[in-house]
Amino acid sequence: MPGRGAVRALLPDLKHEKSIDFVICNGENTAGGYGITASTAAELLDSGVDVLTSGNHIWDKKRSSPS
Repeated sequence: MPGRGAVRALLPDLKHEKSIDFVICNGENTAGGYGITASTAAELLDSGVDVLTSGNHIWDKKRSSPS
């Protein structure tokens, strides 16, 4: 949560101050260091992230796996 908390706390003002138009974030390990969940993805997107990337750990959480 420290990383997501930092994004939530800092990104909105940073985007405004630096006139940032587009934010790409690696969301691969946002769920406690393993994978991603719908809620962790939503938290980042609600904080101002525009696109989430991932890697080989994206499916570490069963709920994020494709059906």
